Amino acid sequence: MSYLQLTKCSLCLKHGFLDKKVLLKFCLNSPIQHVSRISTSCYLNSNLPPPLTTQTTIKKTKKNVPQDTRVWRETPTHDIKNNLGQYCMMLSKFRLTSLVVMTSMAGYALAPAPFDLTTFTLCAIGTGLVSSAANSINQYHEVPFDAQMSRTKNRVLVKGLLEPVHAIGFAAATSVTGLSLLYFGVNPLTAALGAGNLVLYTSIYTPLKRISILNTWLGSVVGAIPPMMGWAGCSGHLDAGALVLAVLLYSWQFPHFNALSWNLRPDYSRAGYRMMAVTDPALCRRVALRHTGVITATCLASSYFEVTNMWFALESLPLNIYFMYLAWDFYKKSDSGSSRKLFRFSLIHLPALMLLMLVNKKYWSSSEPQENSEIIRTHDVNKLPETKRISVLPRGPYVSAQDSVIEPSANQ
Repeated sequence: MSYLQLTKCSLCLKHGFLDKKVLLKFCLNSPIQHVSRISTSCYLNSNLPPPLTTQTTIKKTKKNVPQDTRVWRETPTHDIKNNLGQYCMMLSKFRLTSLVVMTSMAGYALAPAPFDLTTFTLCAIGTGLVSSAANSINQYHEVPFDAQMSRTKNRVLVKGLLEPVHAIGFAAATSVTGLSLLYFGVNPLTAALGAGNLVLYTSIYTPLKRISILNTWLGSVVGAIPPMMGWAGCSGHLDAGALVLAVLLYSWQFPHFNALSWNLRPDYSRAGYRMMAVTDPALCRRVALRHTGVITATCLASSYFEVTNMWFALESLPLNIYFMYLAWDFYKKSDSGSSRKLFRFSLIHLPALMLLMLVNKKYWSSSEPQENSEIIRTHDVNKLPETKRISVLPRGPYVSAQDSVIEPSANQ
């Protein structure tokens, strides 16, 4: 096939033939097959302007928009007064602080002592303020390292939304207020635990993250103290029940954090953090699986320490077995999918476990075990023969009755 195009065949301008365009289709070895298209335009009046046809295409010229190819940008000015609440929430790591407060409230509710709403509220607020201060100081120390990580590059100090002096001032105000509420509103033991946790997190755990993988074990201790603070805030002392809660929170953090850090290994390696997922991935998986077993054993033993009843051991068993299964899957596959499943379920596992413990609490008041023990003692005494029973006299002056009758005096 070949095409023959006859264009611009002007016959006579006087008669109005402005343009004649013929498109014919020929075959090299055969006669004409058909005429593809014939387009003619005839106009009688040569003075009229040529009309616009459908075949006319108008090319739009694109405006040359200048593009900014600089490698730097101007630092924008931000209105701190209008965004102060949002910035404070970002400094305090609001979601992490909420988790800390929740564990503290669970410890208060599970303690075998009368529930006091005022003390409960002050304990929760004080714990949240101390946690906010610790997180603010942590961000102050880690600005150059947070800037190298995708997960933390949008923090307020990294982006320049606040200055370091603002973070220090916020930490000072929240720590003083929180510790004062715990000391004067709750009790000195709770305030001492809060102050020790603040120092442990900011002065030991934070610098240790770039030195040794022991930071994970130390950070788990930091997470285990808030439920002990709640227990001490309610009962005024620490006993075996507080240690049960501490062990649960201590062990829960290993599968939770190890699964989280598994997908953040490029960030941690770039920033120079010494995490198990970076330095020893096999140990990271083993430790996560090991502590899910510790959680299961602790839940089974909680009734022995009289924190919960026997129903809690049975009700928490399916939850813990599935947690162990996800940790085993993470241990065998060691991929991003299994680690993500383990991390997401850990966020459900802890609140569900705390709720089950609260429902199956052993003693709802400190008077209950005392009353039960008195009843048991009474039954035991009644079983003894009368010759072996010992009567106990009450305290106070004892006046013996006289058999002789006092004769009236002569004056009467």
